[in-house]
Amino acid sequence: MSGKEQAARLSWADAFRVYTRPRVISMLFLGFSAGLPFLLVFSTLSAWLTQAEVSRTTIGFFSWVGITYSIKVFWAPVVDRAPLPVLTRWLGRRRGWMLLAQIGIAAGLCAMAFTDPHDNLFRVAVLALLVAFSSATQDISIDAYRIEAVGKEVQGAMAASYILGYRIALLAAGAGALHIANTSGWHTAYLGMALLAGIGIATTLIIREPDATAAADNSYLQEQRVVEFMERSAHLPRRLRSLYAWFIGAVVCPFVDFFQRNGFLAIVILALVGLFRISDITMGVMVNPFYLDKGFALDEIANVTKIFGFFMTIVGAGLGGVLVVRFGIMRPLLLGAVLVAVTNLLFAWLAVSAKSLWWLALVISADNLSAGIATSAFIAYLSSLTNRAYTATQYALFSSLMTLPAKFIGGFSGLMVDGYGYAWFFVYASAIGIPAILLVIYLMDREPVPVPGSPSPQSRPPGAANDG
Repeated sequence: MSGKEQAARLSWADAFRVYTRPRVISMLFLGFSAGLPFLLVFSTLSAWLTQAEVSRTTIGFFSWVGITYSIKVFWAPVVDRAPLPVLTRWLGRRRGWMLLAQIGIAAGLCAMAFTDPHDNLFRVAVLALLVAFSSATQDISIDAYRIEAVGKEVQGAMAASYILGYRIALLAAGAGALHIANTSGWHTAYLGMALLAGIGIATTLIIREPDATAAADNSYLQEQRVVEFMERSAHLPRRLRSLYAWFIGAVVCPFVDFFQRNGFLAIVILALVGLFRISDITMGVMVNPFYLDKGFALDEIANVTKIFGFFMTIVGAGLGGVLVVRFGIMRPLLLGAVLVAVTNLLFAWLAVSAKSLWWLALVISADNLSAGIATSAFIAYLSSLTNRAYTATQYALFSSLMTLPAKFIGGFSGLMVDGYGYAWFFVYASAIGIPAILLVIYLMDREPVPVPGSPSPQSRPPGAANDG
């Protein structure tokens, strides 16, 4: 359905009502489950290690556990295809992997709570890796569930609900864990976080498996490449043939499918995926040094960024979800790309203005509002690109690609600031968002080829039965 057709059918009240759907509400709790482990293996863990008198060099090495989030595409095909003994029969493919990952998170955090970094640092490192790996695996399964649970017109709302839960979890695992550690010790803090992991486990047990999974379970057997391989490899041992056939169906076909469906546009789409967040990520590298160099105190920065930033991000994400429901994906995506670039110019203006806490609050509010809108629309767009036969694998590819170029270019941010100052740096951060805007405009009238068998907005109107 085009944006005009959707706008003609849906009122604003109908668009906002999307947040009352059970599956949209469930994403709030799944988002909390996804966000909870993140800081517990990063900045919160770094604070614990610092108080345990671990060297700064070693603490830096601990950050490597975060590589698991960037390379999850390598085991996403397994999550996409491989059934789990007992769990898959009991819960289904998506919820089975989700539950296994959540148990790994809870067990890892609980074990960390009973481990002293001063006495057994290696064990803490292994447990942190377990938590990070389980968390990345949970991300794969939650992303696949979110895409398969509803039609693409609801993906913006699903993303907004997820972002809200994720942000609340960051507060719990960040400020919440620090407060508990300050009063009751680190072991109590991590044990409390392990208990909060039960929220995700309970949600997984309550929600229903998406209908799309059952249809996708054996879809790789129907792939022509698998059939051709099986015909050509009759001379090979049966187990070896089966392994090769699984690899072709689970790993090769998802990537070939994407390029076959989209042709030349596949390159343009991947370019947009890699460039869409380049403006805000590049700007974010230098924003805290900018606040400090501008003369703002740490408590002022914390209060403004946590209070205004948190609520404006949530408002922006919610608004983005509503815009996707009412206008389709591409127009909110363009709006988000433009707003992110424009709000970076506000930081340039702030850099040449006198210090003002109120202006800081205004700029941060605008920046987070635009980021919320852009993120909801972008997640909805990425979700619309996936073939539901390969949901986890293709989305893991997109989510890995969307931060790599930005993180690389962001590494040169300090050189820009040192050479040209903050004002020109923020202008530069705004300008590098222009390619993403142009790519969105180019793609607006060139929709990707629909995925055969995937529900469309026409086939499932708002409030349809598959939203339980």
